[in-house]
Amino acid sequence: MIHVGPEVIEARTLCEAVADPAAGATALFLGTVRDHHEGHRVLGLRYEAYPEMAVEQIGAMVEEARGRWPLERVAVSHRTGDLEVGAVSVAVAVSSAHRREAFEACAWIMDRVKRDAPIWKEER
Repeated sequence: MIHVGPEVIEARTLCEAVADPAAGATALFLGTVRDHHEGHRVLGLRYEAYPEMAVEQIGAMVEEARGRWPLERVAVSHRTGDLEVGAVSVAVAVSSAHRREAFEACAWIMDRVKRDAPIWKEER
């Protein structure tokens, strides 16, 4: 499951999307809007994206992760639009037979999404 759009991200939904009887581990990362950046107060964020391209590129990242780790299922969701402090802006969930692979893949996917996905943020 890969989604980019304005819908609220629910951790439970992502965990359900990666549930698999072969998985002994599920790693979940939730990125939230914080109230500061580089010493400045932040009131919220606005995310803009090219959703179709973002989904395609994130899908390629997920496939690359599958080549690096033995994963069962992966879910990635990124919000767009105006978000308030405390809102979940991005989430990655990964299931695998073992925790180390789930943790490593989850972190790697999140780093790639942040660095390479065509999603832009503006701080308010």
